[in-house]
Amino acid sequence: MVNINNNVQDISTCFHCGEDCSNKKIALEEKIFCCSGCKMVYEVLNQSNLCTYYDLNQNPGLAQKINVRADKFEFLEEHSIAQKLIRFADGKQTHVNFYLPQMHCSSCLYLLENIHKINPGIKSSRVNFTQKEVFIIFENKETTLRKVVETLTSIGYEPHISLQDISSKKAKKGSKNRLFKLGISGFCFANIMMLSFPEYFSLGGFMEKEIGQAYRYFILLLSLPIIFYSATEFFITAWKGLQNKFLNIDLPIALAIAITFGRSLYELISDKGSGYLDSMSGIVFFMLLGRLVQDRTYRSISFDRDFKSFFPIAVNVWQNGRFTPMAVEQIKVNDVIQIHTNELIPVDGILSKGEAEIDYSFVSGESIPLAKEIGSIVYAGAKQLGANIELVVVKEISQSYLTNLWNKDVFKSEKHSVSIIHKLGKYFTAIVLMIGGIAGLYWFLQGEILLMWNALTTILIVACPCALLLSSTFTNGNILRILSKNKFYLRHPDVIEDLSKINHIVFDKTGTLTPNKKAKVLYEGLWISDEDKILIASVLRQSTHPLSRIVLEHLSATQQRDVDSFKNTVGKGIEGWINDKHIKIGSAEFVQNDLSEKQGSSVYVKIDEQIIGVFRIKNSYRLGMAEVVQQLKLKYKLSVLSGDNDAEKPYLTSLMGSDSELLFNQDPEEKLAYIEHLQKAAQRQVMMIGDGLNDAGALKQSNVGIALSEGTNNFSPASDGIIDAHQFARLNKFIAFAASGQQIIMASFILSILYNIIGLYFAVQGTLSPLIAAILMPTSSLSIILITYGLSEWAGKKQGLQ
Repeated sequence: MVNINNNVQDISTCFHCGEDCSNKKIALEEKIFCCSGCKMVYEVLNQSNLCTYYDLNQNPGLAQKINVRADKFEFLEEHSIAQKLIRFADGKQTHVNFYLPQMHCSSCLYLLENIHKINPGIKSSRVNFTQKEVFIIFENKETTLRKVVETLTSIGYEPHISLQDISSKKAKKGSKNRLFKLGISGFCFANIMMLSFPEYFSLGGFMEKEIGQAYRYFILLLSLPIIFYSATEFFITAWKGLQNKFLNIDLPIALAIAITFGRSLYELISDKGSGYLDSMSGIVFFMLLGRLVQDRTYRSISFDRDFKSFFPIAVNVWQNGRFTPMAVEQIKVNDVIQIHTNELIPVDGILSKGEAEIDYSFVSGESIPLAKEIGSIVYAGAKQLGANIELVVVKEISQSYLTNLWNKDVFKSEKHSVSIIHKLGKYFTAIVLMIGGIAGLYWFLQGEILLMWNALTTILIVACPCALLLSSTFTNGNILRILSKNKFYLRHPDVIEDLSKINHIVFDKTGTLTPNKKAKVLYEGLWISDEDKILIASVLRQSTHPLSRIVLEHLSATQQRDVDSFKNTVGKGIEGWINDKHIKIGSAEFVQNDLSEKQGSSVYVKIDEQIIGVFRIKNSYRLGMAEVVQQLKLKYKLSVLSGDNDAEKPYLTSLMGSDSELLFNQDPEEKLAYIEHLQKAAQRQVMMIGDGLNDAGALKQSNVGIALSEGTNNFSPASDGIIDAHQFARLNKFIAFAASGQQIIMASFILSILYNIIGLYFAVQGTLSPLIAAILMPTSSLSIILITYGLSEWAGKKQGLQ
C-alpha cells in the first residue's frame, strides 16, 4: 500500500471569490478565476463600472461554479405566481422584497444599492443588511420581475424564493406594537418627570397654587395614554392568568399600576396631593424597555422554518405538447413533471424518464446518493444529482410523504415552558395580596381610613415585583446579547432556563458532528503519477456525485484533459477515454466486479486493465468536536442519532464512551420516537442538536432543540436556537453560561425579596408614605439591575464569551 505523493503546487486564488484555482486557463486581464461563473460576474461588474466592489473587501464574491440554466426563472412570468411575490404594483412601478442569503459584507451593500447601473429598469434598491433583504422598485416598461431576479443571480445574489414565501405572510408578532407602546410611554414619562420637578422642589410652598394645579392636570393628561394603551399588555396577561386560575407575576404589576393611578386620580380631584403618576409611568416604561431588549436579539433570525422553506415555487409540467412552469400547489396526480440537476423534488412520483441519482440526505440523513430505475417511486424532499429526469406524480404536495411527516402532532403543538420566575411569582403574588388585604382590613377595623389606603397603596408599590422582573428581563436580554454576539441565537429567554436543566444531549451525525462538504480521504494502492492524476481528475470533473467531488478536490490536479465517450452508470460509477487510455472510476463491483466490498464509502480507480487503487472516504469531524464531547460527557448523558450508515460507530463509541447510545440508519420518525422515549421512560431533559429537515421532529419534541447552521441565514429546521457551525466547539461554554445566568436571576430574586421584606415591614404599619415608596421602588430596581447586569457580564467573560 502506497500513499499518493502530494507534490507542492502553485495554486492561485480566484480574484472574485478567493477559492483555490485548479484551472489557470480561466483568466481575464491578468486576473485568474476558479470558474467561468466567477469570470462572468467580474465581466458584468466591469462593464457597469462597479469594480469598486473589489476594492472594499478582498475577494468579496461567492463561488459561481454551479451554472444557472437560462429558463430557471421562467415561472416568474406566470401572473398568478408573480402576484404572490409582489408587495405593490400600480401598473407603472412594482415593489418587491427579496431575501439574499449570500449577503455578507460592505461590498455586497455597495453592489446591491448600485444594481440600477446593471439593470436601468431598477429605479431604487434599499438593503436591510441585518435581515439580508433587498427592497427593489422597478419600472414595468423597462424591465420585468424575471429580469430583475436574473440580474441579481448574474452577479451572485440569487434570491431565495420558496413555497413558504407564497403560502403565508409572516407577521412580526407584536414587535412594532410594543415599540409604539414604548415610544409613547417614554415620551409621556419624560414629560411627566419634567413637569414633576417643580413639585419636588416646592416643599416650602414657593410655587403658586394655580401653576401647581395646572402642572398636575397636565401630568394626568399625559398619564392617560400610558394607562389605557402602553400598560394594556400587563392587564391582559394578568386577566388571562386569572381566567386560567393562575396567579402570574404580571398581576401585582397590573394592580400596582391600577391602584397607583386610582390613588393619584383621587388625590388630584380632591386636591389632597399630586399623586404618584411619575412612578406609575416609570414602571410601565422600564418594564416595556426590558422586554424589548429581550426581543431585539433574535429579530432577524427565523426559528420556525418548515419544509416549505426549502421547496421551489414552481416546476415544469408537461402541458399542450411542451413543459411549462406551474406552481407546485397546482400539480395534480398523473401530471408529468421535469426535475433538473440539483433540484428538490416537491411531490411523490414514479420515475418515467432519465437516470435518477437521488440524494435523500435532506429527509433521511443518508449521505450516499441512491440510483433509481424507471418505474421506481421517488419521495418528496429528494434532490436529483444527475441529469434531467421526468416523474409521474402519484401524490400531490399536500399528501406527499414529507407533508404527512410534517403533519404529525409534534409539529402542531407548541412548547409550554413556565419559567422559575413565574412559578415563584405565583406564590409571591398570593403572599403580597394576602399581606395587603390583612393590613388594609386591620386599619379599616381601627377606623384609620387614611392609614388603610396608605398601607394598601404602599404595599402594592413596595411589593410590586418590578425589581425582580426588570432584573431578570435585563439579565436575560444581556445573556441573549452575549450569546448572539458569539453566534448562538436563542428564540426566547425561557430557553436559557431550559438549557440549564438539560441532562441528556443527543447529536445528529451527518452535518452536525461532521461538516457537510468535508471528508477525510485515504488512498490505498499504487503510486499515481502527476499525469495519471490529471487523467483521473478530468473524468471526475464530468460527474456531480458527492464522492466524485471529494476525490477530485483531494487530487488537486491543476490541469485538465478532454474526455471522450464519457459514460455515467448511475449508482455504480463513471468511465471515459483520454488519449487512448480507458479510465474507470466507481464501486468495487463496477471497477473490478467485486461484490464482497462493503467497507464504507470507497472509490476504485482502473486505468486500462490495471487496478490503480482505492480512495477510502471517511467522515471528517468538526474542528474541536472531540474536545467538546470529552467535556460534555463528564456532566451529561450523550447519544447519537444518524440517518447514515454505521461505518463510524467504532470511532464514536471510543470517543463518547461505551455507556453512550449510538443509533444509525434512523429515519425521521425513529428519531422522534427516541426523544419521546428519553423524556417519558427515562424522565430525561433532552437537548437535540441537528442540521437537516430529517431532524425537525426530534428538534421540536426535545426540551431544547438546537439547529446547527453553516451560516445563521442558511436554511435550518424549526428550532429553539441556532448555533453557527464554527462555534460548535464552544457548545459546553454556552450551556455553562446559560446555567450561570439562571443562578444570577435567582440571586436577583433573593435581593428583591429582601428589599420587599424591609419595605413591607414599614408599609403594614402605615408609617411609610406612598411617595417615599414610589421613590424607593425605582431606586432599588435600578440597583438590582446594575448588580445582575454586571454579574452576567462577568459570567460571560469567565466562559471566554465577549
